[in-house]
Order: sequence, then C-alpha cells, then structure tokens
Amino acid sequence: MDNLYILLIIYVLLNVIAFAAYGFDKRKAQTAKWRTPEATLLFLAFLGPFGAYAGMQIFRHKTQKKPFTWMVPLFMVIHLIVLAVLIFI
Repeated sequence: MDNLYILLIIYVLLNVIAFAAYGFDKRKAQTAKWRTPEATLLFLAFLGPFGAYAGMQIFRHKTQKKPFTWMVPLFMVIHLIVLAVLIFI
C-alpha cells in the first residue's frame, strides 16, 4: 500500500473518532453521566478538526464554549494550510 493512502486512512479515522467523541459526550451530557474532559475533546479536535467541527454542528455540542468556538476553526485552518503546503511543495 502506498504511504499516502495509509496516511489518508489514518486522517479520516482521526476525524471520525473526533466526530464520535463529540456525539458520545453530548449523549453523556443529556443523561447526566461521566463526561469527556474538555481538554480531551480539544486534543481530538486538533487531530481531527473536520470531524470535531461536524460533531459540534450536528450534535449542537460545545457551540457556546469560547475555547471551542475559536480553537476548532483555527485547527481546521492549520490543517488546510499544512495540506496546501504538502500538495504544492
């Protein structure tokens, strides 16, 4: 398998994991169960910002929390810049 293909699969999985984590945490919040720490959710957003952002919007989770409202989009921009650099250099 090509290394680029493997990296793409890993990247997609990281975004899926981030998306799922936001969904699971929202469910836990609704049922008053143990929650995922915000630092963990932000770390997952750093690794998979597109999944985290989708999770925030679809599950309506952490959309009012200040760190999430600016850090998750910032992580998305950083990922897009890195992607552009990798493609065009």
